[in-house]
Amino acid sequence: MKKKSKIDSIRNIGIIAHIDAGKTTVTERILYYTGRSHKMGEVHDGEATMDWMPDEQERGITITSAVTTCQWKGSEIQLIDTPGHVDFTIEVERSLRVLDGAVGVFCAVGGVEPQSETVWRQADKYHVPKMAFINKLDRIGADFFGTVRMMEEKLHAKPLIIQLPLGIEDKFSGVIDLLNMKQIVWDADSLGETYTSEDISPEYLEKAEEYREKMIETVAENDDGIADAYLSEAEISVESLQDAIRKATVSLKLVPVLCGSALKNKGIQPLLDAVVRFLPSPSEVPPIKGVHPETGEVIECHAKDNAPLAALIFKVSMIEGRKLSFVRVYSGKMKAGEEVYNPSRGKKEKLSRILKMHANKRERADEAEAGSIVGVVGLKDSSTGETLCSPAHPVLLEKMEFYEPVISLAIEPKTHADQEKLTDVLEKFMSEDPTLRVLTDEDTGQTILSGMGELHLEIIISRMNREFNTFVNVGKPQVVYRETIGKVSQATSVFDKDVAGQHHFGEVTVTLKPLPRGAGNSFRSAITDEIIPEAFVPAIKKGVMESLESGSLMGYPVVDVEAVLTGGSCKESLGTELAYTVSASMACKEALANGDPFLLDPIMDVEIFVPEAFMGEVIGDLNSRKGKIESINSQKGLQVIKATVSLAKMFGYSTSLRSATQGRATFTMHFLRFDRS
Repeated sequence: MKKKSKIDSIRNIGIIAHIDAGKTTVTERILYYTGRSHKMGEVHDGEATMDWMPDEQERGITITSAVTTCQWKGSEIQLIDTPGHVDFTIEVERSLRVLDGAVGVFCAVGGVEPQSETVWRQADKYHVPKMAFINKLDRIGADFFGTVRMMEEKLHAKPLIIQLPLGIEDKFSGVIDLLNMKQIVWDADSLGETYTSEDISPEYLEKAEEYREKMIETVAENDDGIADAYLSEAEISVESLQDAIRKATVSLKLVPVLCGSALKNKGIQPLLDAVVRFLPSPSEVPPIKGVHPETGEVIECHAKDNAPLAALIFKVSMIEGRKLSFVRVYSGKMKAGEEVYNPSRGKKEKLSRILKMHANKRERADEAEAGSIVGVVGLKDSSTGETLCSPAHPVLLEKMEFYEPVISLAIEPKTHADQEKLTDVLEKFMSEDPTLRVLTDEDTGQTILSGMGELHLEIIISRMNREFNTFVNVGKPQVVYRETIGKVSQATSVFDKDVAGQHHFGEVTVTLKPLPRGAGNSFRSAITDEIIPEAFVPAIKKGVMESLESGSLMGYPVVDVEAVLTGGSCKESLGTELAYTVSASMACKEALANGDPFLLDPIMDVEIFVPEAFMGEVIGDLNSRKGKIESINSQKGLQVIKATVSLAKMFGYSTSLRSATQGRATFTMHFLRFDRS
């Protein structure tokens, strides 16, 4: 038998779920029972170990994904507790990118809730093997089998029930282990540390036998060895069943389902056993692929300590003003003090320190082996989604994709001192959070902060105050319109004046014609040299183009207009560039005012992903915003609506969409064109 290496005992897992399903409570129990913490922190008291930020403790939600490591029965579990709120989806996305397995936590009362669908789809995208833990079975209205059904319907998953609840609601006292056909009951006075495994009570035995049979049948469908033994009615050992379940879980064919109540300290130890037993080690998942930065040759990075280094920065944090990079080592070793190469930037970086993370606490390490998730201090230029590798063996791992922000607000510093700090503070936030964008609107001069939702931006503003002592006023961003004309218009203007002791003369006739949307502005001359000498045409063009920068309605730039020089006159020796520039500008202004001017709205291209049950509400809402639906397509249990809507009608849309769809729909939006709304 092959000797078990250290990497075989590592489990890199994430806890994923909808907000309030109990992820952080499950994580706190895991830390307590593995001896990593000596007190159970409760979310409702603001004392959860993994929710260490002040904003997390005040609001009772997870905002940032926290990393920790704990030991269980000879295995090292590297655990990431992820946020459940839709505004912080990027935290889940970048965590799943580097994890080998995930535990989906579901509330037995709420079932498969909206954000659970989103994070499950993200895990599917990265081919992450999953297990399910149905939590809160002690609550009134808990429905274990209803939640399993919802997993099939909403997540298109293949659940494999390996535990049944022992009682339900206020009678919930433990779980039935269908593999070993035992019931596990927790001692109520011991904070769940002590529990007994005993024979199944007679009233539950029939149901347990029925579901054990179903479990074996489901495993047999995915494993030939179990199928042969099942059909020949031979004895199937627990070990062979466990091996078959592990194989089916790792190959994404089955999702083992366990149950319990984290708040009441029931079900966590068997969950830890199942994590070690059924989820893969880094060496069991397919090796990650990268490319050679120069030749483009595909390189496989195997999870071995003696292979060349390949690691991915999946997150950057600014803690106490210092840059801390979170890194997943896929192959090779990283050593403190050595130089590594970043092929994305073509630069070498020095690893000042390597840190083992436990939420916001850290301990120094000399090196990080393949399969490790660690913090690194000292990377000056490298950022989220970039690769670190050995200078002698360069490899570029696939970059991470980030969502486009969907909501914006305008900010301005409150005092001169805040103004001096603001740019620096915003740069730190952007290096930490790739879904945050900051831009200065050239038309309005506003600083626009864009993010994934109102809560996301609220947290950023709060952190500016708390962590950096920088205060801002917050307002709605202004919509920047454009102007154009509706009909052909002509005007003539004469400039005939003495300026600074010199006489200036110029007469210009300009004709403006509307062009199709998106055509831009153009200028041409349709006169001969005898009417106005050609030398003055550039000055006339300058006057026309300058006047198109500010329209006659509200002063917004004018677009989609052709300006034609159609007439004018010249007095010999009196014609000057100044006269023709001014008269062209005046003629153009008059022609704009007479050309039926109107405003053009910024039109956004909107793509909405919505479950079919909410299609009516979403389409009705788009119609009320005068949106134009371009197409509706079906995609993996969702409907994808593509529409065009005026930006002015899209303020507050993320909140409306969530309330109309119970938070189950998501959308992306980007600028398409300027048009009449």
